[in-house]
Amino acid sequence: MKKFLSFVLKECRHILRDHRTMLILFGIPIIQITVFGFALTTEVHHVRLGVMNMQPYPESEQLIAQFDATIFEVSCRVNSMQEVERLFGTNELDAVLIFPSQYARSKMRGRVQIQLLIDGSDPNTARTIALYARTIAAEEQALGIETRFLYNPQSRSAFNFVPGIMGLVLMLICAMMTAISIVREKETGSMDVLLISPTPPIQIIMAKIVPYFLLSCLNIFIILMLSYFLLAVPIRGSLGLILLLSMLYVTVALMLGLLISNIAQTQVIALLASGMLLMMPTMLLSGMIYPIESMPVMLRGISYGIPARWYIAAVRKLMIEGVAPGHVWQEFAALGVMALLLTLVSLKTFKLRTR
Repeated sequence: MKKFLSFVLKECRHILRDHRTMLILFGIPIIQITVFGFALTTEVHHVRLGVMNMQPYPESEQLIAQFDATIFEVSCRVNSMQEVERLFGTNELDAVLIFPSQYARSKMRGRVQIQLLIDGSDPNTARTIALYARTIAAEEQALGIETRFLYNPQSRSAFNFVPGIMGLVLMLICAMMTAISIVREKETGSMDVLLISPTPPIQIIMAKIVPYFLLSCLNIFIILMLSYFLLAVPIRGSLGLILLLSMLYVTVALMLGLLISNIAQTQVIALLASGMLLMMPTMLLSGMIYPIESMPVMLRGISYGIPARWYIAAVRKLMIEGVAPGHVWQEFAALGVMALLLTLVSLKTFKLRTR
């Protein structure tokens, strides 16, 4: 019994001395509980609503005010369908409420139809928006709403989860495999043998990353083919642009894996760090499952630093909506800056650790 207790105390002292292990044991659960508590919600808030009301009447303005008092936020007035398409393409609106001409007179004669256009690229959110709109319309007599889902008229869930799965899979595979591979080399001592060779350290590390980059490009191709042929998810935008975006995202993931390998001392820590620290934020704060607009302000701010947020948003625009390249420049810029910063930090950290 005394020997057992001595081993227990020894392990406790060892864990307490390892600051990284303590961070994993206590820091990650705290972060996860906090994120889960705030981000796990299926409620929809702050729906950006555009209004097309060419002949304003008190009756129509009253109905607009009723929409604005719920989950809807009237963000702009539009004057043409071209303007509606532009605002949807730039992701400035979630829905548009269109009133017919002579709305007040038509309502007095009998039942009148107004139209609600909803961005259907996220079918779960779109269905919730439509339900709220019908509830508001039900309170008004002689009023009906014709609802159409743009980009996803059948409300198929695959249109929503395929871009999210692409972001999650590529991030985990690239980062995890890179981190574990490099840490394994350090544990076995083969990395030290390589570093004392005449080959510059940067060439050694790049030689280990390039194979994972090529394998990831193959993964991208397989995922796109399965999405198109098996799940019938359209590729309405430029395929070349999607591939270029995916390769940029893979570069970010690989640099994150390299950064983790510079910090982690063992494969277990590398596995936990790459799996838990990257998987949870990617799932919860990227818009993959839960709308970012419904999260608290602090978490919405944190989401700007999540690479998957930009990648998933851009893939949805290119695959589902088929937007022009100019509508995804912000996502490309964000991922490009992340790739550059992570590359510089990762290589610098690697050099410092190998001196």
